[in-house]
Amino acid sequence: MFRFSLYSVLFTALLFVASLSQAAAPASSMVVSAHQLATQAGLEVLEAGGNAFDAAAATTLALGVVEPGSSGLGGGGFFLLYIAKEKRYVMIDARETSPQLAEHGEIYQTRSSIDGPQSAGVPGIAAGVDHLVSRYGVLKRDQITQPAIGLARDGFAVSERLQGMLNWRGKAFNDSAKRIFLRGDKLKQPALADTLTRFAKAGADDFYHGETAGRLVADMKRDGGLIREADLAAYRVIEREPVAFDYQGYHVVSAALPSSGGLTLAHLFGQLKNDDFKSLNQADRKHLLIEAMKRAYRDRNQHLGDRDCVQIPKDYLQPERLQTLRSSIDMEKVTPSKTLNGLAEPAGNGTDTTHFSVIDAQGNMVSATLSINYAFGSAYVSPSTGILLNDEMDDFATQVGKANAYGLVQGKANAVAPGKRMLSSMTPTFVIGPKRTFIVGTPGGSRIISMVALAMMGFILDETEPKQWVDAARYHHQFLPDVVQYEQGAFSKDVADDLQKRGHHLKAMNRQYGNMQAILWQRQSGALTGISDHRGEGLIGSPAK
Repeated sequence: MFRFSLYSVLFTALLFVASLSQAAAPASSMVVSAHQLATQAGLEVLEAGGNAFDAAAATTLALGVVEPGSSGLGGGGFFLLYIAKEKRYVMIDARETSPQLAEHGEIYQTRSSIDGPQSAGVPGIAAGVDHLVSRYGVLKRDQITQPAIGLARDGFAVSERLQGMLNWRGKAFNDSAKRIFLRGDKLKQPALADTLTRFAKAGADDFYHGETAGRLVADMKRDGGLIREADLAAYRVIEREPVAFDYQGYHVVSAALPSSGGLTLAHLFGQLKNDDFKSLNQADRKHLLIEAMKRAYRDRNQHLGDRDCVQIPKDYLQPERLQTLRSSIDMEKVTPSKTLNGLAEPAGNGTDTTHFSVIDAQGNMVSATLSINYAFGSAYVSPSTGILLNDEMDDFATQVGKANAYGLVQGKANAVAPGKRMLSSMTPTFVIGPKRTFIVGTPGGSRIISMVALAMMGFILDETEPKQWVDAARYHHQFLPDVVQYEQGAFSKDVADDLQKRGHHLKAMNRQYGNMQAILWQRQSGALTGISDHRGEGLIGSPAK
């Protein structure tokens, strides 16, 4: 259903798999994450004999300690894997699910889907990490957990970036969160260290059925949260087939539903498959991309949701449909969002997510995007576990037709239902060219997909240095609101004037967004280039030889 042409994609995929098998092995291993201590945790595991999947697990757990505003055991995410010995791609879906007590979302008419324990979905990270290690790793779970336990128990210095997030979001914290996060320039999390120690011994079984589950539910019942024993016991991590598509000689593998990332990229690049971007001037390139984004996000907002709960239109990615959308783009002027057909009603989801990329010397690859949604999620720490819970219920259309925290107006396909997984924009992606592979992803809420698309265009066009693919100023359109959001420097004055003459409404962002972490693998030489976004405090690391 989600292929432009099943046979052509399978044939192209086989060619790319063959090219991977004939390529030079990576010259080393590499971890690129949003925090130096998390990168070091991944490297420590690699140096202990672990593979990319072990390193990804260790990096995930460490990020949850040192980047508590962005991810953690109280959140969820997607792990996109390439298993080299099997020549196979798979996505581990560790997305949160809706608690039974949130049925139909009526509670959010009177209570927040952003702040407090009632905004939390059932966390998936513990199940995802345990599955990653037990199914694909080579080390024991206690080995990959030790770096995170040490960071939580011994503490680490609060960076300027983390302090800025604390200053902004701290007013929403519950008392437990305040005692942990607002105590000075060194952050220690002893209760979380104890929870991680239990995880090291018993894995997901402790988190969803054991002592940690009991502690977490007791805190929920006392403090007004919705998660219960049955919700935790019912949680399952799911292996899903990634979305795959071809674009002008490149093979793209990306996240599947309930991430909207892969399908929206396929939609966007499916519209553009016959356009020669190298022949276009900068204003035409940006106009065309913006108009294609608008159409891709329109369909994303209206039709996409948890694939296990909703029926996606059979023609969603049909080439004829996408080319009809492309033919509706007027290169001389804007198509206002309100004039696009297909929305009888408004279609009714973070800057504070995290991403890392890993590759090992065997060619195993991981692109992982993890989140607790808004900065510090629900702002609620479970006192007896030290777990900071997500506020991913806001990623549902809790009130159909009303914008969420990221301004997305979504439809019934993403409405709340018990056990359902909320739609996501997280877009961990591999882009495989004839000679090079690009491992990429980023945080950034609803802007994640457009950021990954822009980085992909940089890689494919190859007109600038790799660092610029990640660092270049960004722009974004998500159908509603009908504005082009952009970072300072995204448009020259001439290009901005040209776009405005065509009818675009430009809105400068008051800060930078995203924190992309990527790896470029030159498959003929084996050379690796790590790329960490200048907007963050990430670190590129390879094991010592």
